[in-house]
Amino acid sequence: MTENDWQRSSFCGGGGNNCVEVAAWPETEGIALRESDSPASVLTTSRAALRALVRGLKAEKSGLS
Repeated sequence: MTENDWQRSSFCGGGGNNCVEVAAWPETEGIALRESDSPASVLTTSRAALRALVRGLKAEKSGLS
């Protein structure tokens, strides 16, 4: 995976080193996450698992859970 594969969150603001970055592997449905200030530490998961997490967090925030 190259540096060009990583995308920063739109909430990053100013391009600082306190951002969430994500990269995807379309052929395996894999997702990688890291913090820009610690790029060597990478968390990998599936798209389905990340989708379920985000939906759960949104539901909790809106009081639906």
